[in-house]
Amino acid sequence: MRRLIPFASLLALLAAVLGPGAMRARAQDQSPVDSENLVGPPVAGHTVDGVAVRIEDDIITESEVRELGKFQELVDGKEEPRAKILEELEDQWIIRGDASATKVAQPSEADVQKQYDAFVKQFGPMEAFEKKLQEVGLTDKDVRRLVASQLYYSRFLDFRFRPAAQVDDEQVADYYRDQLVTAMKAKGETPPPLDQVQERIHEVLVQQAITKLADNWLDETRAQLKIEIPGRGARK
Repeated sequence: MRRLIPFASLLALLAAVLGPGAMRARAQDQSPVDSENLVGPPVAGHTVDGVAVRIEDDIITESEVRELGKFQELVDGKEEPRAKILEELEDQWIIRGDASATKVAQPSEADVQKQYDAFVKQFGPMEAFEKKLQEVGLTDKDVRRLVASQLYYSRFLDFRFRPAAQVDDEQVADYYRDQLVTAMKAKGETPPPLDQVQERIHEVLVQQAITKLADNWLDETRAQLKIEIPGRGARK
């Protein structure tokens, strides 16, 4: 979230492997707080979870913060600063609340598997992916759940904001000229004709528009919420 879909390479544009939105989201039911900073009573042999953020009458736990950081390390090679991770999780909380009231269906097992396979493929051989999982401290089950959540939240944002994400032919032509052609010529490559990539460029621009609309909505919604970090007080 909180990022535009970039023009990263010709391959990314032509393949158009851009899921709706740019989310790395996670769905998890929240538990009520049983004490000031603990979730549930201590259990022998287990680490007691802590409260990272109180948001309205709900919480975001420290385990969620740790997991998202590990997932960011898996994807990008490093995790973002804690403040950014908390913002991401707050965004997910907002989206989860709104998405629960819609009729957007959860992704099918087949859709999740397809998304998972595409994700794993980025790491090369399966052995390389499994090694990376061990390094960051995630399991295959964790990743499948995170991928499924990303897919669901992306579909929700697409459902909510695509109607307002209008892109015209002039914008497509500008993107083709200023982004694709410029980048390819700088590499000494011959750009494809506009009509061959027009639909894909249009979708890239729609995704960028969806991301902007979603970010504005999240900012406006957050401003109306009671958000508190334990030990630091309320934060807006």
